[in-house]
Amino acid sequence: MFLQTPAPTGNTNSEAMKQMGFANLAENFDALGWIVFVVLVVLSLLSWYFIIANTIRNFVVSSRANKVIDAFWGNPSTQDAIRELEAQPKGEPFSKIALDAAAAVAHHQQAVAENNGLAQSLSRSEFLDRALRQAVARETLRMETGLTLLATVGSAAVYVGLLGTVWGIYHALIRIAATGNASMSAVAGPVGEALIMTAIGLFTAIPAVFAFNAFNRSNRVIFARFDEFAHDLHDFFATGSRVK
Repeated sequence: MFLQTPAPTGNTNSEAMKQMGFANLAENFDALGWIVFVVLVVLSLLSWYFIIANTIRNFVVSSRANKVIDAFWGNPSTQDAIRELEAQPKGEPFSKIALDAAAAVAHHQQAVAENNGLAQSLSRSEFLDRALRQAVARETLRMETGLTLLATVGSAAVYVGLLGTVWGIYHALIRIAATGNASMSAVAGPVGEALIMTAIGLFTAIPAVFAFNAFNRSNRVIFARFDEFAHDLHDFFATGSRVK
């Protein structure tokens, strides 16, 4: 009587490993799995949209800042300088701050000429300071577009992926309990689901975290230049000369 030699398990394990791929994962998604996957994909697409858009915007604003500021101070005629600022692109923030300051001065001068209550209640300096604060706040908010979403993705995507991970482990335990078999072929699919969800969550969160920190640093530099330019504009329009 011959003893039967156990069949090699190499091929079985190899076939089981194929069940850990994304194609097999997509075929076996349940409702919660699809929800987690779609949420992660949408978060990733939104974060990359704002990463690319904010990178381009910050680069353009930073590269044009000196040109716009120097063009204003280097022009001997205030009216010519204002016309040059009006020709700047619509999204250029420094020109918009200067134009708001010029508009505030013109409005206050008209109020003085008409002798209405505005001129009596607010001096030119106070009215100009108010307009500049509003302009800087508006442009600051525009520069922060998308940062809330990046912060949300950076903090939440890992936990959304973790939900998919837990759900995949739950499937593995259910399969073990149903079959009484804890071999690789029995749990490869659910374990693959758990690992892939973890990876997708990390790939979604990590770029958002790095981008959020980078934009915060870049924006702080730009905001400091907003304040510096606004102070110079206030001095210029309130006194007629720039304080250096």
